[in-house]
Amino acid sequence: MPIDRNGQDFRYRELGGGRPVASRSLRASRLWCGERSARALSWSSGDGVFEWWHFRKYGTSFIEQVSVSHLRPLIGGAENSPPAPAAFSVGENEASRQNMPECKVWRNPLNLFRGAEYSRYMWVTGKEPLTYYDMNLSAQDHQTFFTCDTDALRPSDTVMQKAWRERNPQARIKAAYQALELNNDCATAYVLLAEEEATTIVDAEKYFKQALKAGEMIYRKSQNCHSQSPQHEAQLRRDTNVLVYVKRRLAMCARKLGRIREAVKMMRDLMKEFPLLSMLNIHENLLEALLELQAYADVQAVLAKYDDISLPKSAAICYTAALLKARAVSERFSPETASKRGLSTAEINAVEAIHRAVEFNPHVPKYLLEMKSLVLPPEHILKRGDSEAVAYAFFHLQHWKRIEGALNLLHCTWEGTFRMIPYPLEKGHLFYPYPSCTETADRELLPTFHEVSVYPQKELPFFIHFTAGLCSFSAMLALLTHQFPELMVIFAKACFGTLLSPFIFTMEHIKDLLLSCPWHRLTLV
Repeated sequence: MPIDRNGQDFRYRELGGGRPVASRSLRASRLWCGERSARALSWSSGDGVFEWWHFRKYGTSFIEQVSVSHLRPLIGGAENSPPAPAAFSVGENEASRQNMPECKVWRNPLNLFRGAEYSRYMWVTGKEPLTYYDMNLSAQDHQTFFTCDTDALRPSDTVMQKAWRERNPQARIKAAYQALELNNDCATAYVLLAEEEATTIVDAEKYFKQALKAGEMIYRKSQNCHSQSPQHEAQLRRDTNVLVYVKRRLAMCARKLGRIREAVKMMRDLMKEFPLLSMLNIHENLLEALLELQAYADVQAVLAKYDDISLPKSAAICYTAALLKARAVSERFSPETASKRGLSTAEINAVEAIHRAVEFNPHVPKYLLEMKSLVLPPEHILKRGDSEAVAYAFFHLQHWKRIEGALNLLHCTWEGTFRMIPYPLEKGHLFYPYPSCTETADRELLPTFHEVSVYPQKELPFFIHFTAGLCSFSAMLALLTHQFPELMVIFAKACFGTLLSPFIFTMEHIKDLLLSCPWHRLTLV
């Protein structure tokens, strides 16, 4: 039984953006009364067709729009205006919301290794897990992070600059070996081989260790002369990017090979050594590793630092916060008991955290509840999109399963978010309205064999279908009756005769049965 934040039960439509069918709240009752009054005005032939046309063109029901805009204030619904955004809302004002890039693509903090994971998947299944658009974004990232204007001073870097632009993987690998022939300490060449040539995580770690040794040496040289000219300063930035990338991937190798404490230490040291590189979202790698260690106090400490007003949110932040709050109550949570006695303070906090997470990214619950199959996450994600949901659930599903009752609490409460926000494209509750452009970007990031989750999906409610069909049928009958009155009378008699024939046949058989009854014969005597 679905439970909302007040412990009341309600019925809802599916995730496709539908509004609640019934609710016990006063506001919903008033709105329903307004809708009912408005619907009484539309039972004519033209109104039914107009209602269907209005919904198809504008994506909203004309009846509901009239109810909300005109009838609800007359019946006293104006005082129940939606609450103002909470303190941790992403947008501080309308101007900042308009200027906010809705569909910015981010590098996936937990992206897999091409040679050791993506390529192995393709060998086994024959399906390409990465799209050309996703790989092209990665090529642009590599050119931004691993190249600079001073590459012409070092022949190996000049070769690698061309290697990052190559579209053929074998050409890139060949260029990396050419760079190593020119300079055995070319860190970016080892990075490319670790990412694309290594077929196991162990081999990738070996390449990254060689890259780390070369990268640290080059980084120290760049530090000593970075103030000499702007070119040397750009070279230091490039060498810093290489060093941070290598250390992070080494930590991820340690995590995948089971050395989790070592991975946590490497991530903490990296965040302490380069605190200004928080935009790389290394804390999301740290959160996942700490959850694997079940160090929930440390997870809470990381969330306290990064779940901040001024920082952009992510599914990892929102859903991890919900998981920790659900952990406190999920083991003893029962929807039947909660609906009778109401929710406790801890349960309300857990439900609100789940609602907040679902409002940020509504695609995640279907993956966590295994209502939809997972695929390998892409190398780039769209925040609040299906690509981010796939990336989060791929790594965090096991952590939700490990906490007893957490998925049950999620299953009972997550749809309540859509009751709180019936029009997410126009107004949010805790975050800015849900971007309507996520579907296009997700289709370019995710493989073609994956069914992209779309939200909110506009679907025609049943009463719109029913109204349009009934009114159109009535109009057609009226037109035919006006044009062919005699034929329509004959047709009407035939229809009614056909409809009533089973009833007449049944009544005749009942009459014959009663006449043949012995008790009836005795009454006649």
